[in-house]
Amino acid sequence: MARFPFRGTPLLVAALALPLTAVGCDSSDGKAAERSAAVTTYADVVLASYEDSYDAAVELDRAIDAFVASPDQAGLDAAKEAWLDAREPYGQTEAYRFANGPIDDADGPEGLLNAWPLDESYVDYVVGDLDAGIINRPAEFPTIDEGLLLELNEQGGEENVSAGYHAIEFLLWGQDLSADGAGTRPITDYTTAPNADRRKAYLAAASDLLLVHLGEMVEEWDSDGAGYRATFLALDDEQALRNVFTGIGTLAKSELAVERMFVAVNNQDQEDEHSCFSDNTHRDIVTNALGIANVWRGSYTRTDGSTVSGTSLADLVRAEDEALADRIDANVQAALSAVDAIPAPFDQAIIDDQQTVLAAVDALQTLGDSFVEGAAALDIAINNELPD
Repeated sequence: MARFPFRGTPLLVAALALPLTAVGCDSSDGKAAERSAAVTTYADVVLASYEDSYDAAVELDRAIDAFVASPDQAGLDAAKEAWLDAREPYGQTEAYRFANGPIDDADGPEGLLNAWPLDESYVDYVVGDLDAGIINRPAEFPTIDEGLLLELNEQGGEENVSAGYHAIEFLLWGQDLSADGAGTRPITDYTTAPNADRRKAYLAAASDLLLVHLGEMVEEWDSDGAGYRATFLALDDEQALRNVFTGIGTLAKSELAVERMFVAVNNQDQEDEHSCFSDNTHRDIVTNALGIANVWRGSYTRTDGSTVSGTSLADLVRAEDEALADRIDANVQAALSAVDAIPAPFDQAIIDDQQTVLAAVDALQTLGDSFVEGAAALDIAINNELPD
């Protein structure tokens, strides 16, 4: 606020100063209210997207249960479609990682939901080893159930993934051995092949666990006040916003751009792509980027077409620096356009269309860095690098 030299009696100076002080308090209170509103919007968006993820997983579970009860090709195809549908809302929730939230805290379920890459031979047979995997070791693991999958997940190595979306994906598609298509697991794996009943039990247990862990996330963010949401809303607004900016900044610059995209380009290996069995990695990338945009814009479009929205990070930054907010808006749109331009399947794009993939990597890293600037405009310092 500008300060002007006044001439006159002290009483006149004091009288003139009073309205200025009142305006200053109102302005400060207004900013605090806007920040608090943006924090609440974030919690609302998080809850809605986890609810959609849970509901989609319910449909997946139904399709899997129907398939397991009476396995045929139509049922397998229906389960695959349900898996692809379930990935759409869940991919957007990745924007809530790296934000000190319940998804990946010390006892969070992220490693049981979306862990990758997955060593196929830890779960089931692979080309060259028909006896590989938990499924084909009945003497060692006589009963396949949820408890066993929980116990064995990442036991002995982070690629020893026994649960989550990608374990289900592998059980539905099998290994991707084609240069231009997804895996083609035969229906006989669930009918006449060795250990078909154990394979069915594994698929059903993995699907049930998915519901358990997604249900935990819904409970954590539910508005009943019993989970993490109450803790989050009770945080100092500066800390809450630091967490939010850190989550989207780290996903954009480091996790998505580098770990999920650049590494695959650099190694030229489809085993480094996120959803390698179904060839759905291009959609993973798009939905991850959309999740980042949702948080910045304070708006999420639900699977039923309705919208959850409110005061956003963009609103907060715009109130401080309109030009910066406009630039971040442009960077968000540039990143969305760049990832959408990556042709499917991703495992061929990293070989035949590397420049398009690398352009998306650059756009995401630029976006991640601009979130650092956006947070700084609010006097908040963040780190958008993954921990060593």
